[in-house]
Amino acid sequence: MKLVLFLFLFLFTLSTFSEKSFSLSYYEIKKFCEKERNERKCIKDLSEKKFNLKKGNLIEIPVIPYKY
Repeated sequence: MKLVLFLFLFLFTLSTFSEKSFSLSYYEIKKFCEKERNERKCIKDLSEKKFNLKKGNLIEIPVIPYKY
């Protein structure tokens, strides 16, 4: 019985999160780009990446190190 329950929960979570992708809203993009030197270019690049993500294309995500 535990095996059946575990299998059901596993398949349910796998099917729930499989094909979803989340992108930033325009407000979040604008807030993120306020810190950048060239704000317009940053907004344009992130908006293009958002569009490509919604179409299903792969995108590169830069990793910005956290400064203490």
